[in-house]
Amino acid sequence: MKLWSIPFILVSLSFASMAQAADGAAIEVDQVGYLPAAHKLAVAPADAPDAFVVEDVLTGETVFRGKLGIAAEWEPARQSVRLADFSALKTPGHYRLHIDGLADSDAFVIADDAYAALGAGVLKAYYFNRASTALDAKHAGIYARAEGHPDDVVFVHASAASPQRPEGTKISAPKGWYDAGDYNEYSVNAAVSTHQLLDAYEAFPQVFAAQKLDLPESGNGAPDVLNEAWWNLQWLLDMQDPNDDGVYHKLTTLKFSGFVMPSEDHAPRYVVQKSTAAALDFAAVMAQASRVYAKFDGQFSGASQRMLTAAQQAWTWAQQHPNATYEQPADVLTGKYDDAHLDDEFAWAAAELYLATHEDAFYDDFIARKQAAGVPSWENVAGFAWTSLAAHRDLLTPHADRALVERRVVGVAEGLRREWKDSAYAVAMQEKDFVWGSNATALNRAVVLVQAYRLTKKRAYLDAAQSQLDYVLGRNPLGRSFVTGFGARPPLHIHHRVSAADGIDAPVPGWLAGGANPGQQDRDSDCKRAPYPSNVPALSYLDATCAYASNEVAINWNAPLVYVVAALQALTH
Repeated sequence: MKLWSIPFILVSLSFASMAQAADGAAIEVDQVGYLPAAHKLAVAPADAPDAFVVEDVLTGETVFRGKLGIAAEWEPARQSVRLADFSALKTPGHYRLHIDGLADSDAFVIADDAYAALGAGVLKAYYFNRASTALDAKHAGIYARAEGHPDDVVFVHASAASPQRPEGTKISAPKGWYDAGDYNEYSVNAAVSTHQLLDAYEAFPQVFAAQKLDLPESGNGAPDVLNEAWWNLQWLLDMQDPNDDGVYHKLTTLKFSGFVMPSEDHAPRYVVQKSTAAALDFAAVMAQASRVYAKFDGQFSGASQRMLTAAQQAWTWAQQHPNATYEQPADVLTGKYDDAHLDDEFAWAAAELYLATHEDAFYDDFIARKQAAGVPSWENVAGFAWTSLAAHRDLLTPHADRALVERRVVGVAEGLRREWKDSAYAVAMQEKDFVWGSNATALNRAVVLVQAYRLTKKRAYLDAAQSQLDYVLGRNPLGRSFVTGFGARPPLHIHHRVSAADGIDAPVPGWLAGGANPGQQDRDSDCKRAPYPSNVPALSYLDATCAYASNEVAINWNAPLVYVVAALQALTH
């Protein structure tokens, strides 16, 4: 393992620890650290002695003493543990937690800027996944690479053919982000991911105003989060057929490419089928973006009105094609993002168009879909509708039922708060939640908890959200951080083509690995030669490139991480 440095981002790594990544830790902490006013918990084995201390790493001095909580079992891990609460320690410094008879915890910081580098890193990961551009050393450091997938010549697939654009028609649809570990781009997931980035900016603009990512566009008078989101919005706009306003479901090769760099992948790329889900998710994010970018029309060439018009046109197309579900063509073998239930997409698009236009008819369309509030995901976007309305109560017309909106969001969060309170690990995750992308599930739950805190100012919601972040940063049964480049034991072998093919030992920083997944859908891949160490839900994780079911990365998994990190920086006082 060679040492590496990245001038544009601070990366906290312990290389000795990384060599022992499978060993975990006896005392689990948030390996990145804590804000001074944060709720601070560590996890210890059930048979640990009662007393714990927090020591200054530099001096060895004991700065805090406490007693462990009672032992309890966390079923997802089949483990009995005790919690150490050191929330009262607020003094900035470098610390470790000590319990007699156990190895000390990983070192961690308490600092006002504990999450500043993390926040920048998980957002800049999107820059590293840009399509249709070279990444130069000035902005990408050692991760500079040649341009790949210019997408100035993309073919219309038979499934997407129309009279104006018959099969084989050449169109141009450059830019956007590679979706995950592969090099394809998917409208549904791109819209969901961009929405959460814009949502984070709208909620916590002060955090992003202070954030400098060193992008090619930096310094243009717009915050870098909007510069990065704009790269993807431009691609999405090109995915709308100007002849009928439908939106192509994805831009893809016919099958997944090999583990080569983008500049070495020359397979033809196609736009595939127009779908109702793509059109509605497109309409939702374009309506939202029209509001957000209105203040920056000078920097983005008057894009605000263009995006609102595109949103309204996509909505009309979806009304005319309400059941155009995505059906994978026989010759296309890449990701599907298929969804046969579209009421949630209609509800989300209606809610965002309502906020953008103040037209009560859109609110009525939202209500008519009778969608329950819940934790959002790409396949169930109704949660985005409710949280958007709750976050922008100042934009609601008298026609809207403000109390209903608040009650629904807080109701979901209250259920999550109870799960957090009842959990031996203080994590609002049950066995059923350990699915493909379980870390994003944990973080999307945190997003709902943050929304409830903003509505009620009830501190327990913020503390529960903090615990969800702590979980992905090391306070978990595996004793590891799930974010590349951050923490004592981050992932080293993510399922990510650039990271596997660039010749650099360390993976591209800032990416959230999918997380524990007992489904192990990759068990018949090359992982047969390096099997998962456990089938227990919270332990079913493998840090190997072959392990796409637990160690892939994805733009929609990073998005709630961007939101939660910004939220905690802005709200923890």
